[in-house]
Amino acid sequence: MPSSSASTTDAAKPASGSGGVQSLERAFDLLERMADAGGEVGLSELSASSGLPLPTIHRLMRTLVACGYVRQQTNRRYALGPRLIRLGESASRLLGTWARPCLARLVDETGETANMALLDGDEVVYVAQVPSKHSMRMFTEVGRRVLPHTTGVGKALLAHLPADEVRALLGRTGMPAATEKTITTPDRFLAALEDVRAAGYAMDDNEQELGVRCLAVPVLGSPTAAAISISGPAGRVTEKATERIVPMLQEVAAALSEVLTTAAG
Repeated sequence: MPSSSASTTDAAKPASGSGGVQSLERAFDLLERMADAGGEVGLSELSASSGLPLPTIHRLMRTLVACGYVRQQTNRRYALGPRLIRLGESASRLLGTWARPCLARLVDETGETANMALLDGDEVVYVAQVPSKHSMRMFTEVGRRVLPHTTGVGKALLAHLPADEVRALLGRTGMPAATEKTITTPDRFLAALEDVRAAGYAMDDNEQELGVRCLAVPVLGSPTAAAISISGPAGRVTEKATERIVPMLQEVAAALSEVLTTAAG
């Protein structure tokens, strides 16, 4: 009979060959597909989107359920589990730490409040902010969640997604109006995204809050889809100011992409 120490050593060895690595890659891929689908899916949907056979998916999902990263609903569909919240919160704090120097530079150069946001499921979540030094300034609490169709960062994040994915997201959120200026129909929103792609930046013009304008650009090349923005009173974020601010936003976004890529590596 082998000794207990020998058994422990054998159990701690990594799986032979690439099977363990492949299972890990597949498990992460399934989690990302679940997130893209709004956080809840059935096995057949995962099989169709991933191309993996049902028995393989079932085995991986059993492991993820046992670890708390996925939970099975009473309707037998699978949802993202609570243990992911802790990981996500930790990752968001790190992103905020890495982003803050770049956002501070943006505040120094534009004079307005700078923000960083991610697309989390169907919502935009703000993960970092550096406030303007003006007495009248915009403030968005880090951790706040908003619907993407009402914000500049939301438009910047959705602008490069396929139209059918954007329509599906808008169908799930319902596009409620935050102000009288909010875009509330998918066709108008998709047309606005065409303008974003043509201009190279997105604008929230009184659509989230009356009297406030926000200019945003995506952080291209970032390991996770991210966008940065400046927000301020509409009287300061004028058309003339936009011409000056957008190149700064794009330059800082490129610098931040480099920071995040280096940190992720």
